Amino acid sequence: MIVQQELNGSKGSFYIEQQGERTAEMTYSWAGTDKFIIDHTHVSDTLRGQGVGRHLVDAAVSYARAQQVKIIPLCPFAKSVFDKVPEIRDVLV
Repeated sequence: MIVQQELNGSKGSFYIEQQGERTAEMTYSWAGTDKFIIDHTHVSDTLRGQGVGRHLVDAAVSYARAQQVKIIPLCPFAKSVFDKVPEIRDVLV
């Protein structure tokens, strides 16, 4: 499964597309130049239980590390992943 990224001004998303349709998406908004807020995660019912949401969070973590920025996980799903996985908390504000 390939996670793609889209950036449109101060907003962006990490998403998975299948047959031209976004079947999973995690949206974020920049809060200044050094951090972004994960505000929503949606995974299609057809992909539930396959770890797709975690793949989206991992993509955000990789991006934050590469850009040397921090993440504020306001989305309940993303926050739950950070709560469960200590090794990715280095990107938290």
